[in-house]
Amino acid sequence: MSGIREDLADMDRLIHEPARLAILTTLSACKSADFLFLQRLIGLTPGNLSSHLTKLEEAGLLWTDKQILARRPHTQVGLTDAGREAIGRHWQQLEDMRRHAHELGSGDPQT
Repeated sequence: MSGIREDLADMDRLIHEPARLAILTTLSACKSADFLFLQRLIGLTPGNLSSHLTKLEEAGLLWTDKQILARRPHTQVGLTDAGREAIGRHWQQLEDMRRHAHELGSGDPQT
């Protein structure tokens, strides 16, 4: 059984950064989302959101589809299969860490 220190060392820092974790978690709940929806929900500036999306896209965790609709830019964003697997794995690691902390605090590894 690994401990909390090992759990923390195994965290993917790309995903664990708060804004990127919020982006990936939001996208894991839907097929895709509009850039403006993500911006409003997460509370990032357009430039900051764009920067995080670029990092996640370069890592192969999400895709973007940029179009011009009614003379305005429109960007749709969604998770790749690898992105869905990565965010699921990340939340499992967080749950494992929570469980390990609980086991240490209770002295009962079964609760």
